[in-house]
Amino acid sequence: MSAEMTTSTGPELPSEAERFSALLKAVREFVRCDAAALLRLEDGALSAVAVDGLSDETLGRRFTVAAHPRFARLLDSPAGLRFPPDCELPDPYDGLVSGQPEILPVHDCMGAPLRLRGELWGLLTLDALEASAFDAVGPARMEALVRLVESGIDAAQTIRDMARRAAQEQALAQAWQSSRVATRELLGTSAAMQQLRREIDTVGASDLTVLLLGETGVGKDLVAQRLHARSRREAQPLVQVNCAALPETLADSELFGHRKGAFTGAIQDRTGKFELADGGTLFLDEVGELPLTVQAKLLRVLQGGELQRPGSDRTLRVDVRVIAATNRDLPAAIAQGRFRADLYHRLSVYPLVVPPLRARGRDVLALAGGFLEENQHRLGARNLRLSPGARAALLAHPWPGNVRELEHAISRAALRAYREHGRAGRWVAIEPRHLLLEEMIAPALPPDTAPAAYGVPASASAGNDATATTLRDATEAFQRDWLAACLARHAGNISQAAGQAGMDRSNFHRLLRKFGIRPQQQPG
Repeated sequence: MSAEMTTSTGPELPSEAERFSALLKAVREFVRCDAAALLRLEDGALSAVAVDGLSDETLGRRFTVAAHPRFARLLDSPAGLRFPPDCELPDPYDGLVSGQPEILPVHDCMGAPLRLRGELWGLLTLDALEASAFDAVGPARMEALVRLVESGIDAAQTIRDMARRAAQEQALAQAWQSSRVATRELLGTSAAMQQLRREIDTVGASDLTVLLLGETGVGKDLVAQRLHARSRREAQPLVQVNCAALPETLADSELFGHRKGAFTGAIQDRTGKFELADGGTLFLDEVGELPLTVQAKLLRVLQGGELQRPGSDRTLRVDVRVIAATNRDLPAAIAQGRFRADLYHRLSVYPLVVPPLRARGRDVLALAGGFLEENQHRLGARNLRLSPGARAALLAHPWPGNVRELEHAISRAALRAYREHGRAGRWVAIEPRHLLLEEMIAPALPPDTAPAAYGVPASASAGNDATATTLRDATEAFQRDWLAACLARHAGNISQAAGQAGMDRSNFHRLLRKFGIRPQQQPG
């Protein structure tokens, strides 16, 4: 379990992550080393719950035991072991020791399995840059160290057991079990993310309707998953609907179902998403894109829990908790007549703002670590590592596309670095040049690309036109030019253009339709 799973029991008590951090500081006072880590074992993988002397990106990595033979050896050892300096097994921490001006290898490594109440819990690892650092750590000293750490883990576990109600404990365990492969975690220890988690834990156990607000790519879907996992409905379905991807003619049927013969093409009965989510949670992503006619029916379900399938006279009752999300300014949409005010008030019973990545400080490194680990296994690369320059570049970038942009940047950089270095050396270093971050900031319109090539009339291209009548007109003109230029750079390929824009394909395509831009291939 990573630091992400930390739950606070109240302002007067330290969090689990703080207890583990204090435990590691005691370890480093007991044994001289450059880095120490506590790793918890779950489902065949090790995740760092605390590190001292390792870089922040380590917290975002999930080390599959089968892919890291040193960890496998440590877990199988009865009382721990020390690796010789010339050991050929790859070291998972090479290049991750913090405070170094360059990527450096680890020369002295030792560790031991940790057990909690008779069960294998995880690992304690100690690393040093000097080959002889652990000469003085004999079996007796190592056994005493293990007992110290296991006692601290047992105490932390006891406090957590006392602080949580049995229902919350079960909900968390089941949510983790069901999502360990299919979903990601809300990584990060910034103040903004800690506040968000506190808000999630506050409203999660209730049945209140939640409206998630935030920019594109901040991870509103992960917040919805965590809200569901914290609720009494966690054993029931979590059904997700991307409202922006629903054609207006089919949105009604998608949400509420239909009876056979209700309209042309309705050749059989269809169960809608509300019925599928009965007893559970329905996540309406991009709810601001729903047509007004569907908004009225949605309001009826929220008010009374009743729905009617198109083509049917029978009223159905459903018990569904609704979580909605949007990156639009809904009050402005209400003023423009594009969103119902009564529906807005029904959805925003408990609004939650998901912070943008630029407000999360060093969380970007933990997130990058997680994405690097994914790409490392996908590429078959050996130890993908961020160079000090790359870390600085990630921290300095404004991330207009948020976490989604970071994921794309890391995937792109991992591929470029791997192709450049191959399997040579103990790691593949990702440098700032691999990230291509400068190219992603306010890309300029190529001089040989006319917006009209993508169906935008020349008269509508006014991104830098001071004669635009209003700020809104000028903003929309700039967006139109930017989208057309983005398509031009990728020869009309919507998926690639959407990736550069830090958007999913459906939202990008919706903007093209809004501005009348035809996604045709650029003439060769």
